[in-house]
Amino acid sequence: MSEKLDPRVEQLARRWMSEEFGAEARAEIKALWDCGNWKELTDRFHMDLEFGTAGLRGVIGAGTNRMNEYVVRTATQGLANYILKQNPSAPSCAIAHDPRRKSDLFSLETALVLAGNGIKAYLFPELRPTPVLSFAVRYLKATAGVVITASHNPPEYNGYKVCWSDGGQIVPPHDEGIIAEVRAIGSLSEVKRISREEAESKGLLVWLGPEVDEAFLAAVHTQVIQPKVIRSVADRLSVVYTPLHGAGVTMVPKALERMGLKRVEVLESQRIPDGEFPTVKSPNPEEKEALTLAIQRAEASGAHLVLGTDPDADRMGLAFRNSSGVFELLNGNQIGSLLCHYVLSQRHAHGTLPERPVVVKTIVTTELQRAIATSFEAEIVDTLTGFKYIGEQIHLFELEGKGRTYVFGGEESYGYLVGTHARDKDSVVASQTIAEIAAWCMSRDMTLGDYLDEIYRAYGVYLESAASLTLKGIEGAGKIVGLLKHFRESTPKAISGSAVTGCWDLLSGERRELTSGHVQRTHLPRANVLMFYLADGCRVTLRPSGTEPKVKFYFTAVRQVEEGGPVAAAKLAAAERLASLKRDFMQSVDDVLNG
Repeated sequence: MSEKLDPRVEQLARRWMSEEFGAEARAEIKALWDCGNWKELTDRFHMDLEFGTAGLRGVIGAGTNRMNEYVVRTATQGLANYILKQNPSAPSCAIAHDPRRKSDLFSLETALVLAGNGIKAYLFPELRPTPVLSFAVRYLKATAGVVITASHNPPEYNGYKVCWSDGGQIVPPHDEGIIAEVRAIGSLSEVKRISREEAESKGLLVWLGPEVDEAFLAAVHTQVIQPKVIRSVADRLSVVYTPLHGAGVTMVPKALERMGLKRVEVLESQRIPDGEFPTVKSPNPEEKEALTLAIQRAEASGAHLVLGTDPDADRMGLAFRNSSGVFELLNGNQIGSLLCHYVLSQRHAHGTLPERPVVVKTIVTTELQRAIATSFEAEIVDTLTGFKYIGEQIHLFELEGKGRTYVFGGEESYGYLVGTHARDKDSVVASQTIAEIAAWCMSRDMTLGDYLDEIYRAYGVYLESAASLTLKGIEGAGKIVGLLKHFRESTPKAISGSAVTGCWDLLSGERRELTSGHVQRTHLPRANVLMFYLADGCRVTLRPSGTEPKVKFYFTAVRQVEEGGPVAAAKLAAAERLASLKRDFMQSVDDVLNG
């Protein structure tokens, strides 16, 4: 026995070197054992990879704290047990995957365990976007869905995300129920798995054909608002699209072609699905670097618009050629505001806005969307951070039967959904709608930037920024708790020279107006989040990360455009205010941590 290993870690490592596991896993652990890499072995076995409220996500490799086929099998057995308790008569599950390492293997393993439990598994034969999986669950009337993806994490990661029969990511009570069942699985011996041949012969493994793809694309196409406008510029509007080596290549080009665009180029160097993401540092369209090659191609070809989607194609980023011919990137709040305003304004103009339209956004998403929604008499609903809560609202609107109709939702992290064909963020419909907006702008001899300035002139310039502090270990965790406790118990009278007029504490569920003393109870689930509202329209939000040892801070600055004055002046004033707000508050955070 090694004196450098915890007995439990050593026991597990020895077990993984036994015949119970496959040759690849055995060899991987044995190599670490033979070279005495006790630190790595401890990291791989000191805990089980946690199945959280979104499923699994971790580094690929052998071990209980890694993503591998054995962890996937165990998680799927827990999911199967829950499915059978909820729907014992005709259970089924749809499964998709992105291009990451072993995604195809993990999706097949998921199917074979489900089949081993008598649950019909509908499996896409090749990679598909996450929103297609969300759509497929409802289209197939499946009990649940699984997509194998780690979103835009580095190549060494993979994950396992679960949605329920409404097509939305799991929320209470299903998330808690599934987690409990997964944790109850004690060993691989409890896993019921059959071979692919047996699953197919019993009709428990069904390979999906083009029917679901066609139905999804048709549903996305129904969200086109102005086909005549698109046709009027279809020969002129030029788009460069990059899937960043991901699943978007299977759907986004088809959606753009179906809407009538004739000049869509898929960036050749990033067209082929590849889980190594060889041409980018990070396959994340939120980051400027991810779109660099596409922008270079657009500059060379004379294109007007660059679109990029992440590996599982639920997020979308863009760059547009401005009036000076230079490409500009928009952030997630700006893209979402364009989508929100266009959908509401044009559906209103064409008489297709429902009687009780609703816009749903997360609490850290720009308040500009509230101003836009209110101007069109649309209700605005806030949710906790995470698109699963937006999807949940769509389902709740349908269940209540009061005529409230979701029309748009989004989050600042580049996730949007127009319509209700999916219940997760959808870069396919977002790309289609942004392309339509670009066509509409071209028909008016303006750019996306000009359109955004029109919105700013009407509602004010809203600028946002974020910051985070990483505080690792037990000491760091204590500092995070202490920091939130300090600001919760000692509400600042002013922040960066502006009086604090209100505080929303999601832990207590109370929103207090400090000037009047009025207290309003809020509908959101309890969460360790604080929001401060300032007299000059600015806002500061504090939120511990749910996945990393970090505290996240969100800042909003607002400046109105003077009547007849330039938008540029208000943008500059807002930018300067945002910088001072962020600087001053982060200094106060530093003072608390070091005080």
